[in-house]
Amino acid sequence: MIEVGQKLPQAQLSELTADGMVNHDVATCFAGKKVVLFAVPGAFTPTCSAAHLPGFVVNADEFTAKGVDIIACVSVNDAFVMKAWGEAQNAQAIMMLGDGDGSFTKAIGLDMDTGAFGGLRSQRYAMVIEDGVVTSLNVEQPKQFEVSKAEVILALL
Repeated sequence: MIEVGQKLPQAQLSELTADGMVNHDVATCFAGKKVVLFAVPGAFTPTCSAAHLPGFVVNADEFTAKGVDIIACVSVNDAFVMKAWGEAQNAQAIMMLGDGDGSFTKAIGLDMDTGAFGGLRSQRYAMVIEDGVVTSLNVEQPKQFEVSKAEVILALL
């Protein structure tokens, strides 16, 4: 698993924008920026839709006020699903990133196999990244939602 002090690995994440599909190189996209990246097991799933993403939507201005350049949500879903979920959740201030093949999630060691539920998924976590280096990492225990909440991450900044 990636640790505090390590650089993010080379990876691509996709985003469907008004201009079409954008494949972001993680290192380039986050270079020189302070980023809060949080991951969910799946778009449109109960805890993710009722609490995790909404917490970051509601607190987006507070993150910006604390110097965060990008708030990004990643899931092992495709960019089309992430865009639809972002629109349904009023998440204009959040970069909704798809990790369709799970390569980024595997590269940072935060993948899990959920079996028949959905196969390869991400563990629930939130991290703070500064210029591509992880400065804080909060990984949830299975079936928990405590340490990756927007309010907890805000308190770390």
